[in-house]
Amino acid sequence: MRGVLVLASAIIILLCLGGVYAWSAYVPALRDTYGYSSTQTQVVFGSTIAVFTLVMTWAGRVQTRYGPRQNALLAALLFVGGYGLAGMSGGKFWLLWLGIGVVSGAAIGCGYVAALATPLQWFPRHKGLVTGLAAAGFGGGAIVTTWVVEYMIRAQLGLGRVFEFKGMGYGIVIGVCALVLSTPGGSQIGGQVERGAVARVLGERLFWTLVAGMWSGTFAGLLVIGNLKSIGVGAGLGAGQANLAISLFAIGNAAGRIIWGRWYDTWGYRVIPVSLAFLSLSLVILRVLPTRGEIFVLTAFLIGFGFGACFVVYAAQVAACYGVTQFSKVYPLVFMAYGVAGITGPLMGGWLHDLCGDYRLAILIAAALVLGGAMVCRKEPVRSRSGQ
Repeated sequence: MRGVLVLASAIIILLCLGGVYAWSAYVPALRDTYGYSSTQTQVVFGSTIAVFTLVMTWAGRVQTRYGPRQNALLAALLFVGGYGLAGMSGGKFWLLWLGIGVVSGAAIGCGYVAALATPLQWFPRHKGLVTGLAAAGFGGGAIVTTWVVEYMIRAQLGLGRVFEFKGMGYGIVIGVCALVLSTPGGSQIGGQVERGAVARVLGERLFWTLVAGMWSGTFAGLLVIGNLKSIGVGAGLGAGQANLAISLFAIGNAAGRIIWGRWYDTWGYRVIPVSLAFLSLSLVILRVLPTRGEIFVLTAFLIGFGFGACFVVYAAQVAACYGVTQFSKVYPLVFMAYGVAGITGPLMGGWLHDLCGDYRLAILIAAALVLGGAMVCRKEPVRSRSGQ
């Protein structure tokens, strides 16, 4: 029963943190209200993802020593502070970037590792499914956030108030759920990572194969997430249909994390290249087929479904190869690829939009990169003897 309560709390924390995937809901308002360029809006979003992954590496070390509760409580405080600063920015780019791109990114890094790693220790025999359920919260966070943000913007509260309300509300929920997090018998608290283990991990082909897959998949997914509403509006969709596409992406993202996790439990590593090939095909559909409303939102769901695999299959593979007790130490190293994708994917999408006037070239490049990732990951590397 305690394990189920921990899992539920972890899902709620990730649901709040996953609101970052609703970023494109802010983009038109940021451009109209503050005069930001597409590139500027994606610098903020990309910085959030990059800081998230950088801080997650540090947070994994902290969690190994002190446990998940402290990480999650720190996440709550940083979330309130970051969005509060953005709310008081008055449109000043560097203040909004600091609040959301840096401080809230650090909040996500602390909370993510706490909420994702902890349930694995309660259910070690169901790595894929449990990782998928927890990560589905993060993937589905954009559903609620998109419509709440749209409602507040239409109510003319102003972007500053929208940021403040989101920070305070979500921060309180994260803080309450943080008090529930614990490990079975304190199994991970005080644990020490074997000397030289990180160096050995960095020298393994398996590690770099997982990094390549993670980077290519998240590059494409984040490019679409950061610009999805603008892509839809630019294709002739109304604001309502574009918001629906964001929600369908989030639903696909959440569903994908659960289903790909279940498939990983059944078929193991071979699911990784299949998931990347699926994502690449979905991007091609977005690029090639007519952009009628129903086709666009369905394609958004498919891309979200493929993108969701990135946050389950690599985590489950790390847990299977390195053990659940070392998960919070090794997985953040693989997850750094997501941080690099956070800078490169959305920024390239925004830059090419400013340059070309649309997103077609960016989507085509993303599809090609994901297909390349599938080719790199097509065969499971064998861990070296020194890594055993």
